[in-house]
Amino acid sequence: MKLKGKIVSNKMAKTVVVEVLRLKKHLIYGKYIKISKKYKAHAEEKIPEGTEVIIESTRPISKDKKWRIAKVL
Repeated sequence: MKLKGKIVSNKMAKTVVVEVLRLKKHLIYGKYIKISKKYKAHAEEKIPEGTEVIIESTRPISKDKKWRIAKVL
């Protein structure tokens, strides 16, 4: 599985936090709402905050890290 998001934190060693936005339709009103979720992803090199990336799922690297950077956009 691959997701597209933006890096919001790069303060950890070899780990970045990626925020993924998606649109969800409200069940009653039919309005689309922005939903965001943050994932910790493995990154060998330092990538600056605000960079768009594609992350993909991988084997568990640590307790919270189950994603890795596939491509920097």
